[in-house]
Amino acid sequence: MFSLTVRRHFMIAHSLPRPVFGPAQGLHGATFVAEVTFRRRALNTDAIVLDIGAAGTIIEEVLADLNYKNLDEHPAFAGKLSTTEALAEFVARAVAAKIKNTDDGAELAGVDVTLRENPDAWATFALDLS
Repeated sequence: MFSLTVRRHFMIAHSLPRPVFGPAQGLHGATFVAEVTFRRRALNTDAIVLDIGAAGTIIEEVLADLNYKNLDEHPAFAGKLSTTEALAEFVARAVAAKIKNTDDGAELAGVDVTLRENPDAWATFALDLS
């Protein structure tokens, strides 16, 4: 299995209104490093998983919908908790939806998204496409 990972940053505001989240129950900001990994069983005819620039553009388009937004007001998170895990799933599914119709999209085996809140804490969602 081959993989390509592209990294981008984004910032959000949100609250996590349950006691388990302690001080994060109130509105606060978070800056994430998003690492999106594209998995493929065999390389394409150019000997790559997919074009890094094209992958970066798709990731930027997905993150633009979240960047500098209050997720408490975002339609995708209405009535839901916007935890790091839930955000990772949202990004993975949105990236997969955008890339599926590209030249290399049909050959991808999966898209994994890791969101790093800081160097010591992160969450990953692995989406199998095959």
